[in-house]
Amino acid sequence: MRKIGTLSIDIETYSSIDLAKCGVYKYSESSDSEVLLFAYSVDGGSVIVIDVANGESIPDEILQALVDDSVIKWAFNAAFERVFLSIWLKRNYPELFCSYSIPEDSVGNYLDPSAWRCSMIWSAYMGLPLSLEGVGAVLGLEEQKLKEGKDLIRYFCKPCAATKVNGGRTRNLPEHAPDKWELFKAYNKRDVEVEMNIQKKLSHYPVPEFVWEEYHLDQEINDRGIALDMDVVENAIRIDAISKATLMATMQDLTDLENPNSVAQMKGWLAAKGVDTDSLDKKAVIELLKTVPTDVADVLTLRQQLAKSSVKKYQAMQNAVCDDGRARGMFQFYGANRSGRWAGRIIQLQNLPQNHMEDLDVARDIVKSGDYEILNMFYDNVPGVLSELIRTAFIPREGYKFAVADFSAIEARVIAHLAKERWRMKVFADNGDIYCASASAMFGVPVEKHGQNAHLRQKGKIAELALGYGGSVGALTSMGALDMGLAEEELQPLVDAWRAANPNIVQFWWDVDNAVKRAIKERTATKTHGIRFIYKSAMLFIVLPSGRRLAYVKPRIGENKFGGESVTYEGVGTNKKWERIESYGPKFVENIVQAISRDILCYALRTLSHCFIVGHVHDEVIIECRQDASLEAICEQMGRVPEWIEGLLLRADGYETQFYKKD
Repeated sequence: MRKIGTLSIDIETYSSIDLAKCGVYKYSESSDSEVLLFAYSVDGGSVIVIDVANGESIPDEILQALVDDSVIKWAFNAAFERVFLSIWLKRNYPELFCSYSIPEDSVGNYLDPSAWRCSMIWSAYMGLPLSLEGVGAVLGLEEQKLKEGKDLIRYFCKPCAATKVNGGRTRNLPEHAPDKWELFKAYNKRDVEVEMNIQKKLSHYPVPEFVWEEYHLDQEINDRGIALDMDVVENAIRIDAISKATLMATMQDLTDLENPNSVAQMKGWLAAKGVDTDSLDKKAVIELLKTVPTDVADVLTLRQQLAKSSVKKYQAMQNAVCDDGRARGMFQFYGANRSGRWAGRIIQLQNLPQNHMEDLDVARDIVKSGDYEILNMFYDNVPGVLSELIRTAFIPREGYKFAVADFSAIEARVIAHLAKERWRMKVFADNGDIYCASASAMFGVPVEKHGQNAHLRQKGKIAELALGYGGSVGALTSMGALDMGLAEEELQPLVDAWRAANPNIVQFWWDVDNAVKRAIKERTATKTHGIRFIYKSAMLFIVLPSGRRLAYVKPRIGENKFGGESVTYEGVGTNKKWERIESYGPKFVENIVQAISRDILCYALRTLSHCFIVGHVHDEVIIECRQDASLEAICEQMGRVPEWIEGLLLRADGYETQFYKKD
């Protein structure tokens, strides 16, 4: 048997589970999941397609290569191939399958990710789209992904509706459309060819080995998953349905409207009450509640409760939960390719409502018991309670606890370190309150959180959150400055005061701006504040202290709306389309600071990789550990400063809990 070095793979599969809603882990576990087509190339050779659905067998040497950790497996979005083939191998070739980690870990159903590489991650590292079709188009590959693919996947890979025309079948098989099936095989083969061509095209810009190690750790965390309290989840969904029906009936009684949820009907009812409004969004309703009569306020308050969409998170949990009660696949490595941060998937831990209830455990126990009447008796806003309890559905396994540790003001610390804004660094060295210190620096008076000039702390806070990356009056407004009681005429003076108090940060913005522009204009390498900027082969690279690079495709010097110079580059814009994006110094600083913060989190994840890490959110790590594990030791390890950013004042704090929450 020949020795295989690399294997490029693409599979086409069937499962009755909805992949988009439930994720690849749940999709793969379905009892009817199966491999239909298996396309592969050995060591860059010709692509071979195995028609598994029609009884063809995958060669033994290829099956052996799948479980041989010395063989590097490549795929575009390799997580799909690895996870699906793990379950498929375990089911069909149990004598071959082997996993990784230790028996106490919950990754035992999956192949070791360290033997896998992902060309989608490579594309993201280079600032390219996260789709095979998108990457092929941007790179101008001769062979492109076949456009018929979506229709073929819909036809063969998903259940179909039973009709008279199709004889009442609920699934399309190869014999039902032989011509389509042949095209599907060509599509399967083409995907491997395109994936291999991406590797060739990007071969001069390899992903550093330490980034692949980060990816493998990410895959391990996704494989491990996080346990869900399904009593909380299922009862929350049931209670929400009862609550919504009750609220709807109450609103119908109060308004005589057939559908109080209808914007048109509600506007008509409000107009009859002498209240005119252009909008009924959350912000508009908050403003209306300040002035409308009590009976109208009651209806609007009920309508807000009815509009709460928190139940969608519980439904996402129900969709994603695997057979062992754990949700997996919630983190997309390099989901934000401007900084390399993770993006949330399925349940989206990065986007959970905060909890502020003092009696969180009491409310949780009531929901867990499923008692709507008691919950409604104790709390006047049941949807609001369910929203605050979303985090608490995540639990450690029996006999374990969660240790949750996070960095304190990580971005503020990084930007202060890079810009050498020494008064800020002293605040962090002394474990001070940055909002109070910022207000004190801005207004020239002592500010204490619960003491003298305490009213200025809020202005310091809003300035800190809005102005660190070149934001001005618009950023303050977007951050809710006016809603917090600041007057419009105060905003520009606030911007001026913050910038005057932080001259080194302001200088940092424009030093970066100049370095970027010079690198592009002169097609050279520049450096400022320990950050390098390299123009090479129609790419701008920003080299971070960790050695990781941020990539900007086809940068140019253009003209902004004010008639001045600006930098533009190609990337995925806010509408998720590939387009030319405008940027400037402070925005590049934001990318740099967030990217360095991400690298520090990665360093912490690797430092803590001997623990069972089950989740992470921006600057927070969630660890499932034994009851005797030391939180202090975990925080100490997390707070270690990487050698590549020596002198950074880093601090991690944490708490222990039997269910996830925002402490």
